[in-house]
Amino acid sequence: MANTLALPAIVGDSIENYIQTVNRFPVLSQEDEIRLARSLRDNNDIKAAHQLVLSHLRVVISIARGYLGYGLPHADLIQEGNIGLMKAVKKFDPERGVRLVSFAVHWIKAEIHEFIMRNWRLVKIATTKQQRKLFFNLRSMKQSLDTLSQSEVVAVANKLGVKPEEVVEMETRFSGRDISLEPLSDEEEENSCSPINYLTDGVDPSQQLEDKQLSHLYHEKLEESLESLDSRSRHIIEARWLREKDTATLHELADELGVSAERVRQIEAKAIQKIRNAVTNVM
Repeated sequence: MANTLALPAIVGDSIENYIQTVNRFPVLSQEDEIRLARSLRDNNDIKAAHQLVLSHLRVVISIARGYLGYGLPHADLIQEGNIGLMKAVKKFDPERGVRLVSFAVHWIKAEIHEFIMRNWRLVKIATTKQQRKLFFNLRSMKQSLDTLSQSEVVAVANKLGVKPEEVVEMETRFSGRDISLEPLSDEEEENSCSPINYLTDGVDPSQQLEDKQLSHLYHEKLEESLESLDSRSRHIIEARWLREKDTATLHELADELGVSAERVRQIEAKAIQKIRNAVTNVM
């Protein structure tokens, strides 16, 4: 179904034009929603699916806006959310007595989450279920852009069921900056734990050397994998991920290369997987 529905396109940086277009589609009543969903289920009515999707595109925009803090293009987040919406429409059961919007939220967020995890960094920063939960909750739970205090670290850890050191580690990965190794204040309780306490005592010099060599090998593999890409794939990766600013969107590259945005996304995903495999195989 995803390949047969013609949805409004985001051309270049015209997010506002896209939003205005989407907001002109009428919101369906529950009766119309059930009728269209039954027609899709019983008759494979693509026109009914089209109406269901169009009427809920504004929901995708709203959800995608909540993930702008991860630094990924709004247009790409919307596109991934639209894929989740189409999956939800295909799986929606009108007899369960719930509105499509309630059912679709899970699918929209799932696609956006997967996109963020796949592309926020070339190497995944959250690999376990707990880390993923922490990844998607930590940013919203922080009250400011400042480094979490020890009491805030403990509160987040308790609420999410993880260790305090995992909260500190994930926050460091988020910010990409150094954190203070000293206690935050002289008034902290004796049993409070500053980030320096998360370091192990007596680091083995041989382990340090091994880690340094491994890091060097990672960088070599990354360079080799980039060199091994074909010119189009490398151009897409460089335009999307290796520029310091003015990174390209899928639709901008699609216009430049004369292919669809979906094709650009497929080439990008294949290239990233090739890079990730090369880096992962170092282990």
